[in-house]
Amino acid sequence: MPRKLVECVPNVSEGRDKEAVAVMAEAIRSVPNVFLLDVQSDPDHHRSVFTFVGEPEAVAEAVFRLFEAALPRIDLRHHRGEHPRMGAVDVVPLVPVRGVKMADCVELAKKVGAEIWRRFHVPVYLYGEAATRPERADLSEIRKGEFEGFFEKIKDPQWAPDFGDPVVHPTAGVTAVGAREFLIAFNVNLGTSDLRVAKEIAKAVRFSSGGLRYVKALGMELKERGIVQVSMNLTNFRKTPLPRVLELVRREAARFGVPVVGTEIVGLIPEEALVQVAEYYLQLEKFSPAQVLERRIEEALGGA
Repeated sequence: MPRKLVECVPNVSEGRDKEAVAVMAEAIRSVPNVFLLDVQSDPDHHRSVFTFVGEPEAVAEAVFRLFEAALPRIDLRHHRGEHPRMGAVDVVPLVPVRGVKMADCVELAKKVGAEIWRRFHVPVYLYGEAATRPERADLSEIRKGEFEGFFEKIKDPQWAPDFGDPVVHPTAGVTAVGAREFLIAFNVNLGTSDLRVAKEIAKAVRFSSGGLRYVKALGMELKERGIVQVSMNLTNFRKTPLPRVLELVRREAARFGVPVVGTEIVGLIPEEALVQVAEYYLQLEKFSPAQVLERRIEEALGGA
């Protein structure tokens, strides 16, 4: 196992063409010492999320190969989905896992962003811990206006890209590359088709409109299922844990007489977050993560 590990969770604007997603996944797998852990696609969001880990330089190469596979297969002029997007490869987050500090991921984000522009002529914005301006730390602020609005937005000197000319790629848009901590993509599905309800609940939950700290939320429609969804990103699950978020959504939904009919985790989730859920809903007393069987087995085998 590599001594230095970085996680990368790129989101691409394609969630319906399984063959195209498979080609992108294979492009990532083709890089030695990169481990593709998960691929999830959503046709309503029209978006796929890849999760892979590896040493920093190998992760960078996997990002470039993903771009090579994605750009010929995605044309944002014809893309319509529930999830906001501004790029074919919409966002490339880099997360320190082991033997790597956040500062290392910031430097890696800068190198990757510069190379994306050089190779593919897609303008790049740095976000999260790699942001060059305070207003760019929040990805949603960069993404405002989406692909269609960026042709004018990019002309504003305030929104000049960190790498590249202020000209949107005609089919691939722009890309955000950043460094951040672990993020949990958590969706709550509601037993109604009324999009207004999902949007009102999202407004009550997200921090920017007075809700929970470290929570971003949008109300979305799942047309294929005939229901709506509160789609959330939890940017610090230790300070705002999953159970707190879910219970607030439940209470807000009850105001409208709407039930929660299911939840979703998009991509991967740290074990620690699931332990939090178990402690809360099972009302565990004096519970220790060391009681998790698989942890004890790994410790025993590691010490053998």
